[in-house]
Amino acid sequence: MTSVPAGAAAPEPVPAGAAAPERVPAARPAPQRVPDAPPPAPDGPTAARRGPAGPQAPAGSVRVEGVRFGYPGREVLAGVDLRVEPGESVALVGLNGCGKSTLLRLCAGLLRPAAGRVLLDGEEVARLSRRATARRVALLHQSAPPVPGMTVRQLVRQGRYAARGPLGMLRDGDDAVCARALADVGVQEWADRPVDDLSGGERQRVRLAMALAQDTRVLLLDEPTTYLDLRHQLEVMRTVVRLREERGLTVLMVLHDLGHAARFADRIVALRRGRVAADGPPDEVVTPHLLAEVLGVVGRVGRDPEGGWPVCYPDHPLPSGLAE
Repeated sequence: MTSVPAGAAAPEPVPAGAAAPERVPAARPAPQRVPDAPPPAPDGPTAARRGPAGPQAPAGSVRVEGVRFGYPGREVLAGVDLRVEPGESVALVGLNGCGKSTLLRLCAGLLRPAAGRVLLDGEEVARLSRRATARRVALLHQSAPPVPGMTVRQLVRQGRYAARGPLGMLRDGDDAVCARALADVGVQEWADRPVDDLSGGERQRVRLAMALAQDTRVLLLDEPTTYLDLRHQLEVMRTVVRLREERGLTVLMVLHDLGHAARFADRIVALRRGRVAADGPPDEVVTPHLLAEVLGVVGRVGRDPEGGWPVCYPDHPLPSGLAE
């Protein structure tokens, strides 16, 4: 015997031999909209991987936050903070040993900070693979080992390392990327020449093309004019400025020539004893005080009569130790 819930009407009996009435299924309630899942909590795994800009960090941004680094018995960087915005050109200046090249190597993922962190496009470099880092940033070293028997084209192709297939083979389109890099630097006519046959200035332009072949948004240059005569220095610096404008590159470069820094960079960051001593536009940073406190020389600062950028006139060095 079927029981009827309390308060419900009893069903009417069905006559013998009559077909049972069809059962009408109960109406289903309208489905309720499930709200979108909330974004990850700030202290979740995404925040641990990304910087303060979060997932929306613009491509080509560089962040250095409280970075410390040193070697046994010597601290090189003692808490450096630096922000480079997409498309910006920043020059690092300072005495030898103040940490300029070390900072570039940290930004390229070749070194790991003892404290603090470096972020590219909001991603912490320490958590990226070498290949993933190479897709974001290209580093032109101060010096490079010889490449006997290699042609210019072959050397530039080395810049496609991060984009190669599982067996290290070039992918479709890689040759076009390399051809563009050669053309952008103006060395396409040398493509089949041995690198050993080139002059120092010509080799530097080819190495710049190799860095461009990585096809990154961030370009790091470690003293790109070292060992070059004045003509080739200007060629390299003017090429960097043009490429930054045409490709929308973010450029962070180490320069010893304060005149080049004042003329070709948007900002100058001066390092002293492993810390940022000055940071700003050339007009604000290049002063007699900077010459004395950071570079250890007494001098005057004037203006270029045509371009208007600061021009330094160093007079004599300060006694050793005052600016170290």
